[in-house]
Amino acid sequence: MAGRGRGATTPDTPSTGGIGGSTRRLSTETKQAFKTTEFWAFVAVLIGLFIAGNSIEGEEGGSDVLDAGKVWLYATLLTIGYMISRGLAKSGSRDPYDADRGDASDR
Repeated sequence: MAGRGRGATTPDTPSTGGIGGSTRRLSTETKQAFKTTEFWAFVAVLIGLFIAGNSIEGEEGGSDVLDAGKVWLYATLLTIGYMISRGLAKSGSRDPYDADRGDASDR
């Protein structure tokens, strides 16, 4: 194990052949969270929710239509939904990767 430089649980292993000591993928992996469209959609909606909660007021002397309690409830529900979607994306991404096969219709 000396000289490998990586732990046994790493999804990439050094390739024995090839130029430059490239790595060979053993499994697929999802992108980092901040590189996904769903993350930026989550951030945009969350910012919009906070702006709406700050700017929407009830009519003269009336109660707030979107008060702080509702804003934080919606922000919490939105965050839970985002976390569940990331969990589902990551849970289904550990299928074996075989570059030699070339035909994905067998799965």
